[in-house]
Amino acid sequence: MITTNKLDKSFGPVGSFSGVIVFVAGLATVYFSLFSLILVLIGAFVGFTYSSVEIDFAGKRVRFLNNIFGIIKTGIWINVKSNMKIGIVKSGKTWKSYSRGNRELDITNEDYRLILYNSSGKKLMPIKKTENMISARAELETICSRLEIKSIEK
Repeated sequence: MITTNKLDKSFGPVGSFSGVIVFVAGLATVYFSLFSLILVLIGAFVGFTYSSVEIDFAGKRVRFLNNIFGIIKTGIWINVKSNMKIGIVKSGKTWKSYSRGNRELDITNEDYRLILYNSSGKKLMPIKKTENMISARAELETICSRLEIKSIEK
């Protein structure tokens, strides 16, 4: 069974919203100009591209994906070995943009991520994103038991 966990929008919330606006504007004007096809492609790329992770519990493997245009998956599978571990890390990202009046708009996203570590303790990739520590610990136990690996408690 393969599970897909969506992580982040590649261009952030402001870039993604702007991409959708450009995409819709391109679609609305496609009848009038072929130049608008470029707007449609750029808007679709910026607005719909995101990152995710697929976990194959039966095959004991994971892969980090960049979903280009929201549909084209790019990434390679990594086999999960018994000496790998999963830990919880608090993540805080701030997206900053400026308005035409030169005012700052900060959007802060704080969440908890399950991170896959190799046998020497090096971070390989995020596995899942959760909103709070309680759900992160529950997901940690579930994923560790299904992949048959240990967890890191920090």
